[in-house]
Amino acid sequence: MSSNMQQNINVWDPLIRIFHWSLVGFFTLAYLTEGEDEWMNIHSYAGYSILTLLIFRLLWGVIGTHHARFINFVTRPNIAWTYLKELFTGKAKDYIGHNPAGALMIVALILSIGFTGFSGMALYATDGQGPLATSFFATWPEGTLKEVHEFFANFSLFLIATHIGGVIVSSLLHKENLVRAMLTGKKQRPLIQQDEHQ
Repeated sequence: MSSNMQQNINVWDPLIRIFHWSLVGFFTLAYLTEGEDEWMNIHSYAGYSILTLLIFRLLWGVIGTHHARFINFVTRPNIAWTYLKELFTGKAKDYIGHNPAGALMIVALILSIGFTGFSGMALYATDGQGPLATSFFATWPEGTLKEVHEFFANFSLFLIATHIGGVIVSSLLHKENLVRAMLTGKKQRPLIQQDEHQ
């Protein structure tokens, strides 16, 4: 006999959750202070914080807990595409950790936000500021670097919006609250109990 009772499964460790919500906060702060001279120090430190978080995520993706390690969820783009098609037909497999589309989005976000932060440091160097001030980036055309920085900032925002949409769709179709899971670290799954006579 089976039961409809739910069990909580630990999925996201505390460091992943702190990383995720810190990245949300610092990216929002950096985006809102972009282009405002009086907020440049805040914008820069938000960018440095983002890059520090990304370095942590890359390390934790190698040595972290099971669901945090890239080897356990990153897959080929065609598998993510197949998952998306199955998701919209209601036949997608349920994943405890990241699904293939979510995994692809994580890689895309890390790359795009990383390029945003690095191009921002390079742009800051053209004013003789920041850790790249004495590097060859300081001699690059400021206008070009500004365009690169703004492109990746806006592309990152597009990816974030797509990510939020994916979370909403996946939450509805799989009937689970993914935002709550990233807050608590737990996902709920049916608890199947065997008949005591078996």
